Amino acid sequence: MTGLAFFVVFIVVGIFLQLTVTAWPSIVRYGAGFLGGTTWDPVFHVYGALPFIFGTVVSAFVALLIAIPIGLGTAIYLAEYAPWWIRRVVSVFVDLLAAIPSVIYGLWAIFVLVPIMRTTVQPFLQKYFGFLPLFQGPNYGIGMLSASVVLAIMIVPFIVSVSREVIMAVPQVYKEAAYAMGSTRWEAVSSIILSYGKSGIIGAIILALGRAMGETMAVTMIIGNNVTISSSLFSPGYTLASVIANEFAEATDAIYLAALIEIGLVLLLVSVIVNVVARMLIWSVQRNSKPVTRTA
Repeated sequence: MTGLAFFVVFIVVGIFLQLTVTAWPSIVRYGAGFLGGTTWDPVFHVYGALPFIFGTVVSAFVALLIAIPIGLGTAIYLAEYAPWWIRRVVSVFVDLLAAIPSVIYGLWAIFVLVPIMRTTVQPFLQKYFGFLPLFQGPNYGIGMLSASVVLAIMIVPFIVSVSREVIMAVPQVYKEAAYAMGSTRWEAVSSIILSYGKSGIIGAIILALGRAMGETMAVTMIIGNNVTISSSLFSPGYTLASVIANEFAEATDAIYLAALIEIGLVLLLVSVIVNVVARMLIWSVQRNSKPVTRTA
């Protein structure tokens, strides 16, 4: 069993080493400028990953801003408010959302979401919030905002499922004590249940963030795939995973292939950094949540 546990570590280390070795020509040639460069030109062998890093981070975090209220609210409703028959039905559909292939989400976004964004949502945001740089520019329908909405739909099931289980795992005695003190149901949920399970809820959010940062097909189909850095969510963008999916088959020379593999290495490192930060955050929350023992 110890060997099986270390086999997982071996796989992660092996992936990292293989990516590093394959991307080494690009690492040596471009150095740190690869991460800060804004030009991606395979014809002249000029490669910069900053637009892809920007698109990955922005689309993932906007998706989180949309998905957290929906996912956490649904989890609280299913765990504390919903009748048993509603809980069963909704839980089945939540699990079904997690099982739908990403390419299906992409097709649905092209034929349903993008027209709605182009004719309704984006004009509304531009009309009432157009003074913000986030909602300026032409309404293409495709772009960072549409990709973020699809990502939000895709990660909601992860937040709902994990958060629901965390909330339901809170000891019943805590809830009964809150009710005995005269708390309303919402006061018990917000003050006791969410406080007790916040480390698990944060873990669910980080899991969803990792899922959003690594998503490929659905994002590739509607983000616009344009190597730009723009303050507007209406503008097309690009992500680390999307550029690998789009251009890997076209990598005809060694340095081009090495640059794409380095993109994959950057995506792996970003995912590792996010997980490390998440672990530190969860550890900090758990440490601060320990009960204080007082002595007479």
